[in-house]
Amino acid sequence: MYARPNIVISKCIEHGNCRYDGSMINCSFARDMMPYVNFLPLCPEMAIGLPSPRESLRLVLTDGKPRFRSYKLGTDRTDEVLSYAAMIAGEISVFEPDGFILKSRSPSCGVKDVKVYKDIGKASPLPMKERGIFGGAMMDSFPGIMFEDEGRLINFSIREHFYTFIFTLADYRDKVSKGTMKDLIKFQSRNKYLFMAFSQSGLKKLGKIVANHEKLPFSTVSKQYLTLLREVLAVKPPKSRYINVMLHIFGYFKNQLMPEEKSHFLDILEQYRDSRIPQSAVMAVLGSWGIRFKSEYLKDQTIFSPFPSELAVVTDSGKGL
Repeated sequence: MYARPNIVISKCIEHGNCRYDGSMINCSFARDMMPYVNFLPLCPEMAIGLPSPRESLRLVLTDGKPRFRSYKLGTDRTDEVLSYAAMIAGEISVFEPDGFILKSRSPSCGVKDVKVYKDIGKASPLPMKERGIFGGAMMDSFPGIMFEDEGRLINFSIREHFYTFIFTLADYRDKVSKGTMKDLIKFQSRNKYLFMAFSQSGLKKLGKIVANHEKLPFSTVSKQYLTLLREVLAVKPPKSRYINVMLHIFGYFKNQLMPEEKSHFLDILEQYRDSRIPQSAVMAVLGSWGIRFKSEYLKDQTIFSPFPSELAVVTDSGKGL
């Protein structure tokens, strides 16, 4: 059973017809996530009183800074959105978010690649990109949390990393943050190979925090651990690191496997290296050997299934593996 991640999502993504043209974004992976996560849908534009449909808004460079202005009339809504962002940040903190999924390239919600224009109306975009007004405020308010947009998450590889981050953080929040040192030690042990794939040095630093040689109170240790955990998981590791971990796990079984099985495993490892099969296919083979050879330690390792298998749908923009 997986702990349910808490995800803040732009309301227009599968949660309401609230875009400037009155539409909603159809998003298959957001629908797939619904049975497994807790969504908090937000629309900053409607939250400040704008209707749907409405006049579209854009980022306009004004006095050297991007401002959130309406397309035709040029009405400046920047301060209203920032006030809403400051107000809602408290509610989001209580929600304890594990991640954000915001509308791509939106002048309000975008987390990157938002066009900035010279002026309102038919003015041309400038050779610069910015964060949206609300999206940028959220990123400043919640450092260490993973922010993605629905456009990037079409890519299977990016989506797999996002799932790994949010479900690992949810597991920590569920089993450790209000627990004991014993719970933290168990969490570290179960995630050893997952953390090793992300960062060998990060694994060691997390282990040092768990060792707690300074005899700090659990509340202090758990906060230090969470901060570093987010840092370790923030950057998707290259395949070479996962392959090193796969070979390390393979070493548990090499004296118990038939030559044909060893050859088959090395073949599928090369298929993974060449982006012909997903990471989960290789881990499934290793996991089955853990069960077959009754390895209790490996059986509990989260690297074999860091998020629900139902979400591992290999469909994307064509660049995913």
